[in-house]
Amino acid sequence: MNRSDKKIVLITGATSGIGQASAKLFAQNGYQLIITGRRKDRLETLSEELKKNYNTQTLTLNFDVRDKKQVDSNLKNLPPTWKNVSLLINNAGLAAGLSEIQDGDNEDWETMIDTNVKGLLYVSSCIMPTMIKNQSGHIINIGSIAGKEAYARGNVYCATKHAVEAITKSMRIDLLPHGIKVSSVCPGAAETEFSLVRFKGDTKKAKQTYQGFDPLTPEDIAETIFWVASRPPHVNINDILIMPTAQANTSHILRK
Repeated sequence: MNRSDKKIVLITGATSGIGQASAKLFAQNGYQLIITGRRKDRLETLSEELKKNYNTQTLTLNFDVRDKKQVDSNLKNLPPTWKNVSLLINNAGLAAGLSEIQDGDNEDWETMIDTNVKGLLYVSSCIMPTMIKNQSGHIINIGSIAGKEAYARGNVYCATKHAVEAITKSMRIDLLPHGIKVSSVCPGAAETEFSLVRFKGDTKKAKQTYQGFDPLTPEDIAETIFWVASRPPHVNINDILIMPTAQANTSHILRK
């Protein structure tokens, strides 16, 4: 397969977890990759690994999705051979803090809203015009069980993921006339850097989140994303909620 024949996938938040696992799986299956993230060293390491293992050339873009100027500067000025993104995976997202709402940290709230909601919109707004011009494309937004129901002390994080749910549904309606698929993949408890970030580097608290049961892995979610992306043109998977067997909902996990 020549490079010009390969589909281009853009993955935000590719430096760890679900984004990184997805990058490896799509590279393995012949996609060209644009990978973005805030940690330049990790982006470069991943790019080298993809080239070594799958002979995949990648475009690495080091920026923060919260910063609209950075997003626009990088994504509105893609090199000509990288402009025709056929698949956008809006994966960048995080939780910050786990407080009752009356004790919430305003900076944590802003970080979650700016990353999970505004960042998704900023990135999408740069990629959608080309998809509309091509009358084809696929956007997969990474949601969460927290976008389906709320849980104690999840308040603003849950709100941001409910927003992703609503944006995804609206995107699907607005982009329907342009032949663009829009999907959401919503994980339950998945052991990534999610809890480490939420607890601001406290490894003990992060590990406790997943003790006593088998959580989802980044590879589990990457496989699901790839399956959604690889359906035939006439099939769109609107929404998938994927949970560990030990988890019934946001509040009920069977721990041994």
